[in-house]
Amino acid sequence: MPPIKSENLGWVCFEDVALIEASFLVVKEAEEASRLTDWFICNSTTELEAAAFSLYSQLLPIGPLLASNRLAEQAGHFWQEDQTCLTWLDQQQPCSVIYIAFGSFTIFNKTQFDELALGLELSHKPFLWVVRPGMTKETTTDYLDGYMERVGSHGRIVSWAPQQKVLSHPSVACFMSHCGWNSTLEGVTNGVPFLCWPYFADQFHNETYICDIWKTGLRMEKDDAGIINRGEIKSKLEELLSDETYKVKALDIKIKVTSSIREGGCSNRNLNSFVEWIKER
Repeated sequence: MPPIKSENLGWVCFEDVALIEASFLVVKEAEEASRLTDWFICNSTTELEAAAFSLYSQLLPIGPLLASNRLAEQAGHFWQEDQTCLTWLDQQQPCSVIYIAFGSFTIFNKTQFDELALGLELSHKPFLWVVRPGMTKETTTDYLDGYMERVGSHGRIVSWAPQQKVLSHPSVACFMSHCGWNSTLEGVTNGVPFLCWPYFADQFHNETYICDIWKTGLRMEKDDAGIINRGEIKSKLEELLSDETYKVKALDIKIKVTSSIREGGCSNRNLNSFVEWIKER
C-alpha cells in the first residue's frame, strides 16, 4: 500500500478536539466490529488496488458499482442538480472543458476561493464549476468584481451537477477534484484525467493512487501561505491538458475497471461467490 505522509493522517485536518476524538472512536469501533465479520464488501476492484487486496483476504472487491449504470438516473443527492449544464456542455468542443467539483464537505476560505476563480480565468479554457451552498467559510459566496462578466459564456457555475452525466460527456477534458472515493471512481470509470485537490481523510491516499500509482493525474502544491495560488492552478492545468499520456492511461484504466464487473470479470466473480456463500450459510 502507498505510504501516507504524517500531515495527511485522517484526523490532522480537524481543529476541534472533539472531532479528533470522534475520529479515533470510529476507528476503535470499526476494529471491534471487524472481529465479528467474515467478509468486507468493497466498492473497488483489484485492478485499482491489487497490492492492498493481496494483504487482506477478507476484503472482497465487487466494484466499481457505478461502472455499468453510470448514465442512469441517480438518487439521493444533497442538493438539486442543475441539468441545464448538460445543454451548455453540448455546445462546447470535444475534450475542452475543465470540470471542477469538491464534493459535499470541502470548505475554502475567501482567499483560496478567489485564487481558484482567478486560476480558472487565467486558463482561458471553458469550465464547469460546482459551487455548492456553504462551500466558503463566509455566509455568502461573492465573486471578485467583474469576474462573471470577464469569464462570460466560457465559464458555467452551478450549485450542484449531475456528476455521472457530466464526467461521461465528450466535452469534458479533466476533473479538478477533492478525490473523494465516489468521485474518484466516477472519474476512473469515465476515463477522465484528474487535477487533485484533496481536503481530508482518505482523499490524500486517493490522490497518491491517482498521481503515483495509476499516473492519471497531477497534484497541486500550496505556497508558503498555505494557498494553491492562481499561477499553480494555471500551470498544472496546462501541463495536464498538453500531455496526452494522462488521457491514454486514464482510458486504459477505464477499460480494466469496467471489464471487472462484466460476466467473468474479477468483481463479477467475487459478487457471485459471495451470493453463493450466503446461500450456503
